[in-house]
Amino acid sequence: MKVYGLTGSVGMGKSTSDKLLRDRGVAVVDTDIIARQLVEPGQPALAEIQASFGSEIVSPEGRLRRDELGRRVFGDAVARARLEGILHPRIRAIWQAQINEWRAQAMARAAVVIPLLFETNAQDQFDKIICVACTAGSQRRRLKERGWSEEQIGQRIGAQWPTEKKMDLAHYVVWTEAGLDVHAAQLTRIMP
Repeated sequence: MKVYGLTGSVGMGKSTSDKLLRDRGVAVVDTDIIARQLVEPGQPALAEIQASFGSEIVSPEGRLRRDELGRRVFGDAVARARLEGILHPRIRAIWQAQINEWRAQAMARAAVVIPLLFETNAQDQFDKIICVACTAGSQRRRLKERGWSEEQIGQRIGAQWPTEKKMDLAHYVVWTEAGLDVHAAQLTRIMP
């Protein structure tokens, strides 16, 4: 089995790549989805986040107040590291277990979408690394379309390695400026 790590900065096209791969029958696990599942009401990670960041980080309905947590951690490297210390080991354990399950099923190829792949030193876990990328202008436009403020965009981009560094370290780069057909064709060439 060949396992690909798929990375890229925020707004570069990772979710689109995930969908395109799944549509082709490639097994994919997305660490952003894992992270959201880990902070659902009743989950131990949510309780640990609440203990670390205060009770007001959770709504009266028991849900994580993502905007408030984001406001706190993306403007404070120490707080972000504390949050990552809670979530990243759990996230890694889940995607590693998924890879083991795929191996047991003798899957031909699979991908793990990890925005912070290099930042979390996970590159050695994969046969090949794919970085999705676009221009900084397209990235900002895409994030504005999500309703993010300039401050939010700057904080999130600043919390990750520069795109150029990720591109240099990856085995492959998928350029996401063109249409979906071009995006899909690039992925198909990499993962036939």
